[in-house]
Amino acid sequence: MKKQLLWLIFSLPVLYYGIGLGLAGKSDPSGPDAAMEGEPVPLYTYKIIHRYPHDPGAFTQGLEYEDGFLYESTGLYRYSTLRKVELETGEVVKILRLPDEYFGEGITIFNGQIYQLTWLSKRGFVYDLGTFALRREFQYPTEGWGITHDGQRLIMSDGSSTLYFRDPETFEETGRVTVRDATSPIARLNELEYVRGEIFANIWETDFIIRISPENGKVTGWIDLNGLLPPEDLDDTVDVLNGIAYDEANGRLFVTGKFWPALFEIELVPVQSRVSGWERTR
Repeated sequence: MKKQLLWLIFSLPVLYYGIGLGLAGKSDPSGPDAAMEGEPVPLYTYKIIHRYPHDPGAFTQGLEYEDGFLYESTGLYRYSTLRKVELETGEVVKILRLPDEYFGEGITIFNGQIYQLTWLSKRGFVYDLGTFALRREFQYPTEGWGITHDGQRLIMSDGSSTLYFRDPETFEETGRVTVRDATSPIARLNELEYVRGEIFANIWETDFIIRISPENGKVTGWIDLNGLLPPEDLDDTVDVLNGIAYDEANGRLFVTGKFWPALFEIELVPVQSRVSGWERTR
């Protein structure tokens, strides 16, 4: 399993500090370029707006919201899928099973098509949004972790501190940025979501999501989701936080995790005190 194979490779602790403003329904004067060296970076916690059921057998790798439904990519060899899910009930209303040799990873929806990555195969797939019919395949030279888009370019992660910008037609690389805070690169970038001009990224094996400027890769905010899944829902099968979806029309932010029995709509809440030091959770 990816968690067991790679946790020794990426061991950069998470450094975060600062104050900030909430996301839901508000403008954010911190902006993509506010987190310059020496300046505090906004830190957020969360308020749960709604809890929805989620398939506890879904090893969530990618998550999208489109026209009232969730679209989800799940991983693990022989168990990887692409799904259309009813938000309110968690019911899977459409499913496509990947061939056994592929480990499903991140997805994004662009121009009526679903782009899905795979982990180690260096191969991705493009499906029709409505039918899940395979339209074409594409290749890339790195591992595949997370993917999103800014309306023009695809944005991809590979588990490192680098984000790659790619042409949605040819999948050729058109640029890249190194994600970093004021002192060092931030590795283990996983699931991605483009949210109002910023890239949100899960930091694999932690309870943190970071907000990233696509222009320069600077971290513009830390989101601490520690404790989101309550203790009564934790068992030996529950894995790490992973999965970010944004309902742009209504400003709703959704998050879940691998094998989680719940998906949460959350509002970001600013932390009003400065916090510094090494923070890491697994």
